[in-house]
Amino acid sequence: MPARWSARATAAIGALTLAVPLLVAAPASASAPAPTPAAAAAAAAPLTNLAHLDFLLDEATPPADVPGHTTYRLAEEPELIQPWTYADARDGGTFERVGGGEFDPATGTWAQGAFNADDTARAAVVYLRHWRLTGADDSRQTAYELLRALTYLQTAEGPDAGNVVLWMQPDGTLNPSAEPVELPDPSDSGPSYWLARTIWALGEGYAAFADADPAFAAFLEERLSLSLTALQRDVLSRYGQWSTADGMRVPTWLIVDGADASAEAVLGLAARVQARPDDTAAATALRQLAEGIGAMASGTTRAWPYRAILPWAKSPAIWHAWGSQMPAALAAASEALGDPALAAPAIADAAVFTPTLLTAGGPDNGWNPTPADRVQIAYGADSRVQSLLAVADATGSTAFTELAGIQAAWFFGANHAGARMYDPATGVTFDGLQPDGSVNRNSGAESTIHGLLTALALDARPDVAARATTVTEITARDGLEFVEAESASETNGTVSTPEAWTGESGWSGDALTLTRGQRAVFDIGTDATRRWVEPVVWSLPGKRTTSLWRGGGLPSGLLRLTGPEQGISPTPGALLPQSLQAPVLGDRSRLRVDVLSGELVLDGILVRPVVSRLVVAGEGGRTELVHSSAALPQPATVDGGGIVRVYDDEGALLRTHPYEGRTTIVLPPGGLAIATG
Repeated sequence: MPARWSARATAAIGALTLAVPLLVAAPASASAPAPTPAAAAAAAAPLTNLAHLDFLLDEATPPADVPGHTTYRLAEEPELIQPWTYADARDGGTFERVGGGEFDPATGTWAQGAFNADDTARAAVVYLRHWRLTGADDSRQTAYELLRALTYLQTAEGPDAGNVVLWMQPDGTLNPSAEPVELPDPSDSGPSYWLARTIWALGEGYAAFADADPAFAAFLEERLSLSLTALQRDVLSRYGQWSTADGMRVPTWLIVDGADASAEAVLGLAARVQARPDDTAAATALRQLAEGIGAMASGTTRAWPYRAILPWAKSPAIWHAWGSQMPAALAAASEALGDPALAAPAIADAAVFTPTLLTAGGPDNGWNPTPADRVQIAYGADSRVQSLLAVADATGSTAFTELAGIQAAWFFGANHAGARMYDPATGVTFDGLQPDGSVNRNSGAESTIHGLLTALALDARPDVAARATTVTEITARDGLEFVEAESASETNGTVSTPEAWTGESGWSGDALTLTRGQRAVFDIGTDATRRWVEPVVWSLPGKRTTSLWRGGGLPSGLLRLTGPEQGISPTPGALLPQSLQAPVLGDRSRLRVDVLSGELVLDGILVRPVVSRLVVAGEGGRTELVHSSAALPQPATVDGGGIVRVYDDEGALLRTHPYEGRTTIVLPPGGLAIATG
């Protein structure tokens, strides 16, 4: 074991299992608005615990003279340090480090590999941020080691120079073509998520080491320049070119057509430009990617996708929490380039879409476009926390720090299972929360990394941490819901079962087809407020349908729909929510549709309160979020007593006042209020 590597990591790497108590007592409580001494102590105690991530780290020595692959001081320091991809839970609170794909005991290799560039890059970001926050020498050293390993995975010469091999085996050999096949194949033959994450780590690495180790920083600068060469060659050469996807105008110069992938590259480029404003190549790439990400903002305050920044240019029908750092990237780019306009889509996402998501149940893996994939993972929860805090930093608005506290509480129990997903005593973050409330108690690199990124962000903001760790139980929720088409209480239409994935979106289950003269009636329940209803309709390019919708006997709208142009989307046909003109009254549960012409193919109906609500509580007090999706001011009540802050649809604070018991407030159009007590 090389002496330069930290004693902490050396102790952790000694075996493939580590006994870790999975849960500890909840952090000490606080009462708002003034923290109690116990809450102040809880906030002062660091949440970040690197022990489990240290345990995942291992070393590999690559073969000599692999063409195109080398790194900083490889001859002098041949061992490369990286995290194992997965850690499977074993009896007694232990974990076993495992690789990806099937294991071949004869060769000691995995069908994918033991280590991967994605996790190596993001782990480097964890240690870089911990070093910069705390000054810890161990974290500086581990960041150095991880960046050396990451740059070894980068192809340094040839036609694919700058791209990155995704997988490495335990013995240090590269596996450019893994099983199952991942695109691009070989993994360094084109742009990729792992290229984007490499840029993220290199940018933050350069900024951290620029003064601390100029020689290493110069090496990172060279490798970042190599990444930018690949980015310019394979992606940004299309800058300024547009296409359409199911009728939506989309940029063609995003990394793997993804605003999500591009956002993680932007985080690194913003760090580089902040450290070196004279780097015109990085600044140009930063602006171009940021413009492409901003162009993926879509919808209105009341219509899908509710002003969210969509992740994939090839489909306007999906949003996912994992990798949803698009607002964080735009906020960072705005600050690095001194251009507030770049942050406008991020503010809309944070102020309008995020309350919609929180009141609907939190960071789901997939709204495709219905919230059918309700698995929740740390990568999704952390991405929303990072985005909210970045927008808070860019705007100075307390709306976004308050929302970040609500979202970060997901890690400490404010989720649909009431389960603690991150344990500060061990550094373990569980791999997933299932829709039925069960917890996947494995704890691999990705989950561990993103739990720690949130912990680091909270350690940097003790006020947010005090709230997130002590207000951790969801006690009330009223938000977006979904009614399946096949659940119709009355219909003379036809139910069928389409293939779940269309190639660009996902059916939630069965489909209901209605032709001219046919009808269906749905029970959408009742609510304390009026509801918007959005039928989720499958439509082929050019095909027309007209349907009349009535809620509780009153007109909700005439839906005239022509299937959109396919464009670059993978499949002809679009599965998209369609807005009706009028809401359904809160006390009416019956929704009827009559088809007047053509064929209406329904996946179901999104039902969204005009005023949605989420209440979280715990030993630290109570937080109530209310959010309006109306175009006019709306009354809303908040309970409990304390302080209520009312914000507009851009997060600007309009008024603050104390209250006791229950009080009525007025929400501005699209605005929100947060009451703490």
